Amino acid sequence: MVNRALNACSVVAFLGVLFLSQGGRAQGQAKGKGGAAPQAQTAKGSAPIDLTGYWVSVVTEDWRYRMVMPTKGDFQGIGMTPEGRKLADAFDPAKPTGEACAAYGAPALLRIPGRLHLTWQDDSTLKMDSDAGKQTRLFHFGNWQAPAGPATLQGNTTASWERGGGRGATNGWMTANTNNLKAGLLRKNGVPYSEAATLTEHYDLIKLPNGDPLLVVTVITTDPKYLRAPLIVTTHFRKEANEAKWRPSECSSTW
Repeated sequence: MVNRALNACSVVAFLGVLFLSQGGRAQGQAKGKGGAAPQAQTAKGSAPIDLTGYWVSVVTEDWRYRMVMPTKGDFQGIGMTPEGRKLADAFDPAKPTGEACAAYGAPALLRIPGRLHLTWQDDSTLKMDSDAGKQTRLFHFGNWQAPAGPATLQGNTTASWERGGGRGATNGWMTANTNNLKAGLLRKNGVPYSEAATLTEHYDLIKLPNGDPLLVVTVITTDPKYLRAPLIVTTHFRKEANEAKWRPSECSSTW
């Protein structure tokens, strides 16, 4: 009887030690090596896709709006409010507006044929440079707070990683939201967007049949002042091996 009681106590003690050792191990694993708390992954370190590198436009649609100066009054595909249409009809590209880069703002920048260079400015900020118009956009991850200041062509952009299959042949994509935009042009023949415009973008990577990556960017421009409905366009970019063809150029109100 005594032996059985002792054996039972031994089993309980053993289970207690095992529980404590397993709990301590789990606690140690949670804290990381040396008992230190694990560091949160940065936006750069947790990226499900790699957007960095040099990319060149692949123009497979809207050739007459993107590769040549659109003719006056050719606004096909864009539903404008009466106020927006009035501005577009009155636009004259031959008369300087004081803003040569009006068509190089965030809502229209990616529609201009050219090259992009994406790099990490720091662990939570993705930087995009365009050789067309020498523009720079910053995508801020995390709890970034936009500083107070006037509206700009590229606005203030916050970004986040979205995960799961479904948008492309990868495990995730980047979603970006932009506000504080200076008024500009969606097309160089005068289609306007106002300072009330906001932007939502989705950056996806898919693989071409030969295995090369293709950057697919869906841009949704919402402007209650000049657009009757959100304007949705998709633009494609093929990756280049290096900067050999990088040719920065100034903004142009024509071509």
